[in-house]
Amino acid sequence: MKYLVLDAMGVLYTAHDDVAELLHPFIVDKGGLNDLNRIINFYIETSLGKMASAEFWKMVGLDPTVEDEYLSRHAITGGLIEFLESMRLLGVKVWCLSNDVSEWSCRLRRKFGIEGYFQGFIISGDVGLRKPNPAIYELLVERLKCGPGDITFVDDNVKNLDFPARSGIYTVLFNSTGRNITGKYKTACNFKELAGLIK
Repeated sequence: MKYLVLDAMGVLYTAHDDVAELLHPFIVDKGGLNDLNRIINFYIETSLGKMASAEFWKMVGLDPTVEDEYLSRHAITGGLIEFLESMRLLGVKVWCLSNDVSEWSCRLRRKFGIEGYFQGFIISGDVGLRKPNPAIYELLVERLKCGPGDITFVDDNVKNLDFPARSGIYTVLFNSTGRNITGKYKTACNFKELAGLIK
């Protein structure tokens, strides 16, 4: 393995579905839009880079200044820093591939002090593509300038593993909650188990 590529939500951060678990409740708490489907639609548009995060907040009926408070609701997954430190000591090149709002992704990784552990980030809001669109995995291989077999990709969503697995990328399901029960992929419930699966 030359490259380890990690998803963000459900891997780096504790929230698996940040829209349902964090964003929608936050917007409702603040007196904004109480329509999950519309919030999801606005979020997807923003996570594809079609609108800035400030515009998103206005679309859901809130002032953009609430963003700091919203981002404070996120937390990193236990054991992450120790895992990233161990990967650094082993000389593993770590990347992030995530469906996320560009501004939020940048601010969160800086907030938690993890940006320096990564060689690079491919974020849907920056590239206009979301997993599981095959094009975003093809972009990953292109950016890394390597073969699919040189990459280990870790995600908490089975559907995001299907195309990369078929294309020759070594895939691992990160299943910290035990909610994704499948025998389809190698599975790690925490970072200690993940370290043992990396090849």
